[in-house]
Amino acid sequence: MRLATVDEIELEASGVRGDRRFYLVDDTGSLVNAKRVPALLTVRPAAENGRLILRFPDRSTVDGDVRDSEERIETSFYGRAVAGRIVDGPWSEALSELAGRRVRVARTEYEGDGYDRGAAAGASLVSTGSLDALRHASGATQPIDGRRFRMTIGIDAAEPHVEDGWIGSRVRVGGAVVLVRDNVGRCSVTTRDPDTGVRDLDTLGVIGAYRGDVPTGEPLPFGVWCEVVEPGRVAVGDAVEPD
Repeated sequence: MRLATVDEIELEASGVRGDRRFYLVDDTGSLVNAKRVPALLTVRPAAENGRLILRFPDRSTVDGDVRDSEERIETSFYGRAVAGRIVDGPWSEALSELAGRRVRVARTEYEGDGYDRGAAAGASLVSTGSLDALRHASGATQPIDGRRFRMTIGIDAAEPHVEDGWIGSRVRVGGAVVLVRDNVGRCSVTTRDPDTGVRDLDTLGVIGAYRGDVPTGEPLPFGVWCEVVEPGRVAVGDAVEPD
């Protein structure tokens, strides 16, 4: 759904508590995300004090207490089996109407399981220099909105792709330390406006054209994913430097 932006986080060993804890599945139990239903990007989610709140583009709000049902499911997250439970409540009906197909809300059994690579990849980073490089390569006249890439932490750094040089190294980010593992391979969600879900920028074509020779096992590399090795608080304005 629409990415939430905050001024500070507590980065735990499994990532940010509650981040990607909820997910959607279809009738076959398969994962449903904005690649399949771009309109999901228009929904603003929040989880507060045991309540799940969804704000829809028509300004309606659907909220209620989170109650796990007895129905257990197993869902493939990019080839990795994740255990979860269907969540009882009003959200599935409202989201199904938006999506034009039946979807159901589920919750992972464990924190961090909702990340693409699981709890061992609890954080991701991208720099403003990388976003500027993408803007230049694409010929765009306006800054590239970093929310397209759904990264945990944005770094203010002028050098394009400075984060690539941290792969294999420990980096202190505020009060936390992460081990930068590898680049993130990008998908079609990045081609869509992060507020409307409308496809408006060929990020994949541009990244492939100017980043195709980057020595990584990930296709279309942009930004990096990290393992959290020392939990801690991270806030806007904190220093970021190799540890």
